[in-house]
Amino acid sequence: MLRTDAGHKPEHMVIGATLTTLSFLCVSVMSALGKVAGQLTSTGVVVLFQNLICLLFIAPIALHGGCASLRTEKIGLHLLRAASGTACWYALFVAITMMPLTNAILLSFSAPLWMPVIAWLVSRQKASTATWLGAGIGFVGVVLVLQPHHHRFNVGTPFALAAALLLAVALMSVRWLGATEPMPRILFYYFLLSTVMAIPIAAIQWHSVPARAWIYLLSIGFAQLFAQVLIVLAYRYASSVKLGPFIYTTIVFTALIDWVVWDHPLTLFVVLGMVLVIGGGLVAIRGKTEAPLAAIES
Repeated sequence: MLRTDAGHKPEHMVIGATLTTLSFLCVSVMSALGKVAGQLTSTGVVVLFQNLICLLFIAPIALHGGCASLRTEKIGLHLLRAASGTACWYALFVAITMMPLTNAILLSFSAPLWMPVIAWLVSRQKASTATWLGAGIGFVGVVLVLQPHHHRFNVGTPFALAAALLLAVALMSVRWLGATEPMPRILFYYFLLSTVMAIPIAAIQWHSVPARAWIYLLSIGFAQLFAQVLIVLAYRYASSVKLGPFIYTTIVFTALIDWVVWDHPLTLFVVLGMVLVIGGGLVAIRGKTEAPLAAIES
């Protein structure tokens, strides 16, 4: 059984990297489902059910210990994570409807480039040279796969870039919350607050939902649930700065889904990009932060 007590476990990069990779596999599947669902209903409805379905499953677990188990002194961080996460997914789902799936994911999941900067701004935590190098190598892989010189500017690009910055904030807040909050409480507040934030948007954009759209909405909800559980667990084993480059695995998974589902074959640039993405993650594993993570969590 998964332990749900607060606090970090001793650092174990292999476990952290594995959990992070599985989390972003779920994210890739959810993004593909969101692209299809976005053609059947509004983005607001997709975001609402993405979180509402998860809330229905996590609430009984979080409330198992009574209302006392939901008491928190970190409500501000919970609000930050919910706001950044909800806005990130809304922006990403909008971008997906305006541009190719792989392109939208590549831009949105450049978030690790922002994470060391955010860590420095918040607590002056300085990432090691290896961490910066790993992120840089991964970004080169992103550029190779994206091949921006082959595409004209797409109106979905600003939404994808906004999603990247918002995602970086959301991922960092997961680490900060994980220092003192148990997993069920973190997930409960995220899904509760995100659902509340999504309701007004969904109400404004609401229209009848086709029967087959419910299959995609339910699947998106379950994929989101698994992704969130896995990422919270991952950051108990290693820092978000070190695990950040593994977000690039989403690119690999998305490209494969694009190939299998939409018959978009892998090109040489895509293959080379994948190699650099994975290589960048491996380089980042060897990096050591020069300031203790406790500086951020305090």
